[in-house]
Amino acid sequence: MGSWLILGSILLGATLGESSIINEVFPQDVRTAYYLGSEIPGHLGNELGAVIDIDLVRLDQNEIPWIRLKTDQEKAAWMVFRDEAWQRQDPPGDVSSLDKPDPSEIKSEPPAATPLDIMSWARKPGGDLVAFGTAQGLFIKDESSGLFSHAYPADDSYSWAPKEVAALVLDRRGNLWFGSREGVGTLQNNEWKLFTGAEGLPYGHFTCACLGGNGEVWFGTIRGAMRYEGDRWRYRASERWLPDDHVNSIVVDSSGTAWIATPKGVSRIERQQYSFEKKAAFFLDQVEARHNRDGYVTDCALRKKGDVSSWYPKITDNDGGYTALHGAAMAFRFAVTRDPADKALAQRCFLACKRLVDIVPESMRGFPARVLIPVDWPEPVNEIYGDRYNQESQKSDPFWKLITPRFVKSEDGKYYWKCDTSSDELAAHYFFYAIYYDLVAQTEEEKSPAREVIREITDHLIRNGFNLIDHDGEPTRWGRFGPDYLLAIDGWEQRGLNSLMILSFLAVAEHVTGDPKYAAVAAELRDKYHYHINTLVPRITFPPDMIASWDNDLGLESYYTLMLYEKDPELLLLYRQSLEHFWLYVSKQKNPFWSLAYAACAKHFIDLDAQGHFDNAFAENPDIRESMLRKYRPLEYAHADVIDTLRVLPLDMIAWEANNSHRYDIQLDPSPGVQPGIGWSRVDGKSLPIDERGHVRQDRDGFALDALEGPEGSGLSEHEGTFYLLPYYLGRYHGFIE
Repeated sequence: MGSWLILGSILLGATLGESSIINEVFPQDVRTAYYLGSEIPGHLGNELGAVIDIDLVRLDQNEIPWIRLKTDQEKAAWMVFRDEAWQRQDPPGDVSSLDKPDPSEIKSEPPAATPLDIMSWARKPGGDLVAFGTAQGLFIKDESSGLFSHAYPADDSYSWAPKEVAALVLDRRGNLWFGSREGVGTLQNNEWKLFTGAEGLPYGHFTCACLGGNGEVWFGTIRGAMRYEGDRWRYRASERWLPDDHVNSIVVDSSGTAWIATPKGVSRIERQQYSFEKKAAFFLDQVEARHNRDGYVTDCALRKKGDVSSWYPKITDNDGGYTALHGAAMAFRFAVTRDPADKALAQRCFLACKRLVDIVPESMRGFPARVLIPVDWPEPVNEIYGDRYNQESQKSDPFWKLITPRFVKSEDGKYYWKCDTSSDELAAHYFFYAIYYDLVAQTEEEKSPAREVIREITDHLIRNGFNLIDHDGEPTRWGRFGPDYLLAIDGWEQRGLNSLMILSFLAVAEHVTGDPKYAAVAAELRDKYHYHINTLVPRITFPPDMIASWDNDLGLESYYTLMLYEKDPELLLLYRQSLEHFWLYVSKQKNPFWSLAYAACAKHFIDLDAQGHFDNAFAENPDIRESMLRKYRPLEYAHADVIDTLRVLPLDMIAWEANNSHRYDIQLDPSPGVQPGIGWSRVDGKSLPIDERGHVRQDRDGFALDALEGPEGSGLSEHEGTFYLLPYYLGRYHGFIE
């Protein structure tokens, strides 16, 4: 029985996180967009002309949203949403209630404003005007005198004379909310509460406000919409949520669905009821529908921006790595469900990954290819990745490897396989193979191929000086783990991480094959070249241009297996210290896989400590041992962030351009040399929520505020659901999510 299976049986019964949450029901925001010129006609005939803007309204208590279209003929046209489509129809009855307040409604001494000055207003359910806003200020009606007077909101932190009060609304309790250039304020029981970026307000150039379906308050701005939920703000911007960031108006119907009008169309944001299990089923279906290409699980391309029905298969630089991570998710799922169908999914991923090793010629035995495609693949890959590609790549990376062809024809002539494999693939392969061997492979017939592929890759590394050797006889760009490289000037920045990885690879090989030679090789790397000491600085975090966010994946995949399989108590104490150094850098990025991989390692260490595993470690200096054990005995990890990220992760996994650098609630990283657009929340010092970022990739920097237009921000690709499935089932297996 594999070690993980033993460990899993211990942890599954433990109460490590919150009480049972897998069937907890929560609202999941789901967006549907109706674009002007597509779902909404962009031209209304000769009489009305072309649409130049869109507004949304509710007519009296009618729950059906209406569009009021402004045209270049200075006429208004109306549309109503019925039968899941927008239809031309004139509004019922009088629409004068949509107009600004009449002068007769405004009584003040001296006169507060004329209707032309009014930017926003709020009425009671019966229609009585209670407040209005202008560029000069906020005016509130005194109920006893009936007069409007200038309001100067103040609380314990702020005192304002609001300007450009463009948003006003009454909530269900009759509390007044306003939005101005200073921020948001609410008057509750005659006391003001004011919000700026320090209190989590995302932005403040307002255009409108609207009461939500469950007591929330919505605000529109020129750069997105936001919703206040009683204890936090939610920001909705970018094409993940809106056709355009400039919000004209918002209407919320009785179901809680928000309809948001922008110059380019209308967004419908529903709050559908989901559970964690239902969400897992959604992403499993998503993967099977669009992300399985002959067993390889990667993102897919879209012919039409944002339209997943227009998908077609694509290749990535790391097909093996992404497939391995999905395979790990399916292995954990099988360990939880014991469903043969889940075992088959894990086996499919294993066989796909193994094919990448089997496809290379005998002279390269043990070299895992990056990608495997049939020779009739529609793209001319060796033209795309030819000499020009190499030359352009070398401009940004002087050590870039100039190798052609990058796609090598297999010996049977049926396939192309991509070369120049990196540590990304290796770390993912070993991570998956170890989990697969322990949790999925149950018979000798199933275990033997796993032993074979691990032995072949590891022997390739050992006989080639701990390098991946390509078809040109030279090491790949990012596949060098030997002391001649890591202890030299060229490899200094990879020294800690690559030392960690090769020690992890050897630990996996020893565990799976049972061959003691791998332990002997690891001992040589430690004793002669101090690889274990190198891990104490597991990655370079300064200067900032040395940081690669995907290294977080590589490191935590490697810690996961190294800390499980290592038995020496003194080495485990050292690796636990290394793990903490690594974890502290990523602990505030709200990445559920990173958090749970760390938690699993930390919990295993705590269990060993409880069993007395470290009692005789560092006998010559027991104070060191005891100080380290005291430090690492508490299991502290970002559990609440894990649950929140899994909960709010959007169902839309399309790569959209998104910008957050303009927000009021962020703190830009002040470190010297940091690239623009790196920062975090002013409220908690952590990354922004995943549903407010552009990237929905597991290996991306959570502190990257902007995801700019380009290959990963064009709306023309969809990422696979592994981002949710891997941490969810890892957490389920280890008992962190119950």
